[in-house]
Amino acid sequence: MIFRQLFDPVSSTYTYLLADPDTREAVLIDTVFEQHARDSALVRELGLTLRYTLDTHCHADHVTGAWLMKAALGSEIVISKHAGATNVDRPVDHGDTLTFGGLTLEARSTPGHTDGCVTYVTSDHLMAFTGDCLLIRGAGRTDFQQGNAHRLYRSIQEQIFSLPDACLIYPGHDYQGRTVSSVDEEKAHNPRVGGQASEGDFVGYMENLGLPHPKQIDAAVPANLKSGRPEDGRVPRAADWGPVVLTYAGLGEIEPDWVASHLSDVHILDVRLEQEIDEEHGAIEGAQLIPISELRDRVDDVPRDKPVVTVCRSGKRSGQATVILRKAGFRNVANMAGGMIRWRDLALPSASA
Repeated sequence: MIFRQLFDPVSSTYTYLLADPDTREAVLIDTVFEQHARDSALVRELGLTLRYTLDTHCHADHVTGAWLMKAALGSEIVISKHAGATNVDRPVDHGDTLTFGGLTLEARSTPGHTDGCVTYVTSDHLMAFTGDCLLIRGAGRTDFQQGNAHRLYRSIQEQIFSLPDACLIYPGHDYQGRTVSSVDEEKAHNPRVGGQASEGDFVGYMENLGLPHPKQIDAAVPANLKSGRPEDGRVPRAADWGPVVLTYAGLGEIEPDWVASHLSDVHILDVRLEQEIDEEHGAIEGAQLIPISELRDRVDDVPRDKPVVTVCRSGKRSGQATVILRKAGFRNVANMAGGMIRWRDLALPSASA
């Protein structure tokens, strides 16, 4: 299995990518709206087809990226039928399964934090994605959004602690940098529900947490009840001046063929050494030459009246050039994907060869 655990530092949310290495079909669990560009870039760069975006419940601390993923990549939106959300393609109930390639996830209903909480379990029962039901050395709060400590205790005991002890627990959040636990660990060491904790012990613990109201709840819950669909129904773009794509590394890239047909609309900044241009791959007509080693000192020489497209031999140094320019206050900047190697491979015109 291809597996990635991703993190949103604002909401301390974990997003999980699972994929079949043979068919390249994938699912994303608990996406975050603001991380859409990062997550979609990872799917694209790994050559995956996103079948489903799954939410473990209707979140109160962040807006899901499910609708954005559907709009951008065609994935189906999955959440519990008890969540009450709209724009859902696959409302799941207890025992339903989702297949992607040769892999399968089982939905286990685990209410208590909310009515629509679901834990997704791999078919071999060795991985469980518990959302906010069971956390590492904790459990989801039960003081809002249909929360019920009695139901949560029974959900954990009957649907999660019944899994094999070796089953790994991947929660929806962690606020102390912990990434994974196991059924065995949580049975033994979870201070709320582990050890010899009775239902009464758990309820008494949960009803006296004294936690502040979630900061994002008033915005997050209504948005998540629409599966994260924005009011204007539009997918945010990386740039409004051209088809810029954000990479998983966080760099904005644009394709050479678009650049070739829009040379009058952009400023080309070539960050190679002058001898490289004489020796290989040529140059783009009208490009400004500033070697990357000089760029920080000469950043004021770069015009700001047009979007800047940075160029080098392979697109590596020019990627770093976009970082330098953005730190200097340039907003409309993109790296030409593949550099002059791709430019020449596409037989685009050069000023010199």
